[in-house]
Amino acid sequence: MLCCAHDGCTVTTELQKKKYVYYRCSHGRGKCDLPYMPEAQVSDRLGDLLKGICVPDHVASAIVESIENDQGTANGERLRRLSDAKQRLSALRSRMDRMYEDKLDGKIDEEFWNRKMADWRTEERALQSAAESLNMPLPENRALTAQRIFELANKAHFLYLTRNHTERGQLLKSVLLNCTTDGVSLTPTFRKPFDVIFERAKREEWSGRQDLNL
Repeated sequence: MLCCAHDGCTVTTELQKKKYVYYRCSHGRGKCDLPYMPEAQVSDRLGDLLKGICVPDHVASAIVESIENDQGTANGERLRRLSDAKQRLSALRSRMDRMYEDKLDGKIDEEFWNRKMADWRTEERALQSAAESLNMPLPENRALTAQRIFELANKAHFLYLTRNHTERGQLLKSVLLNCTTDGVSLTPTFRKPFDVIFERAKREEWSGRQDLNL
């Protein structure tokens, strides 16, 4: 997850005196000026990055509420369209039944019957397909997903401090793509959507304008 800011090579570990772990450039492109970094120092700095994805509680709550409202509106529209498709399908089949009775009574000829039924069968299949599609519930609870993301973002630093090395690595991989280091500071590249959270938190841009998607 660590790359050298000087030459882009992977940062690797080296054991010294059989007990001290240091991070250094892998020197894949030759000699590099990246200094050796003690493991504890790198670990602390990686943990500090997680402070940068913390979201104010009132902002997280407002976003989750907004998503819930959007989902409610979308689901209501889905049900309205489903009801409309079912009504149109029922009306179409009633017309088809009446047309069949007219055919049996000799009120319409065979050619007219075949032409109209071909058109109506096509319309029937389209309406039936639409109804089946609309009958499927909306995929995933986006509000719940957002809530879990914010919970992870806000607890990430605390979780990092209370976990072992392996668990810390798994936590970092869940929010970070990679980091570059010059030996002094770390420049993170966060996974989505933590990258957006990080940029907003860095600039403290939590008050969205009316024309922006919250």
